[in-house]
Amino acid sequence: MTKLKTWVSAARLRTLPLSIAGILVGTALARLEGHFSLSIFILALLTTLGLQVLSNFANDYGDGVKGTDNEDRIGPMRAIQSGIISHQEMKIGMIVVSAFSLIMALFLIYTAFGSDKFFHSLFFFLLGLASIAAAIKYTVGKSAYGYRGLGDVFVFIFFGLVSVLGSHFLYVHSFDGFNLLPALSIGLLSTAVLNLNNMRDQESDTKAQKNTLVVFLGAARAKKYHYALIVIAFLGLVLFILHSRIYLLAWSLLGFIPLFMHIKTVTQNTSPVLLDPELKKVALSTFAIALLFLVLSLV
Repeated sequence: MTKLKTWVSAARLRTLPLSIAGILVGTALARLEGHFSLSIFILALLTTLGLQVLSNFANDYGDGVKGTDNEDRIGPMRAIQSGIISHQEMKIGMIVVSAFSLIMALFLIYTAFGSDKFFHSLFFFLLGLASIAAAIKYTVGKSAYGYRGLGDVFVFIFFGLVSVLGSHFLYVHSFDGFNLLPALSIGLLSTAVLNLNNMRDQESDTKAQKNTLVVFLGAARAKKYHYALIVIAFLGLVLFILHSRIYLLAWSLLGFIPLFMHIKTVTQNTSPVLLDPELKKVALSTFAIALLFLVLSLV
């Protein structure tokens, strides 16, 4: 594999649709209230994509340095693990993507709030810095939260609450408590992707002392937790649709059909390696739900 292809692989393009699901739903919520800005939408997407690539680079670097990515790991070989990209080169890549994400975030904040709403701008600037820090600290450093069973919490917060509610606020400049329901749904589905990844890697993570929530829970309870994430996400979206009385949005629930089929697959699974293809199914189903939600908001 060439170095360029290895960098593209390290960016993990298959994770990018999931990362923007919250932006799509937040934009849909704003559109339902009569607000939309193409420039805010594009800048929000670019910022989020930058943060996701940064997280992927940092995950590759952190697990590579700690030796977590080894011959026991299931799934595609990581960049540092392959030896094609060095630790120092990955550090530089992280710096470049961090700078890109921060610049996009600054443009986004100015586009949304201008020069008038200082405290709004300051809050989102700090939120941007927190997002960069969270992307890096998942596996990097001695206090990496991904090694302490806290990855699920951070994914739920940043992929769900921050992404959906934050993007909605950029358009509308106000907060609606009922929007917590779709934010909850996207956050839980994003967490389900991480949980599935950790179920796949349970054996290698245990050996490497990467104490994910799955390692703490064990395989049987991790499966029950996985079911709960998907079912509660479904109920959250149903409750929002019933509250909003915009029943056209119910068509977005079609995206849960492959997820409920996926639950059956997980229930019957006895081999972690067979969970790897399921990651794409859950991630793309979440993206499909979000995209349908946005498209239906435009009708």
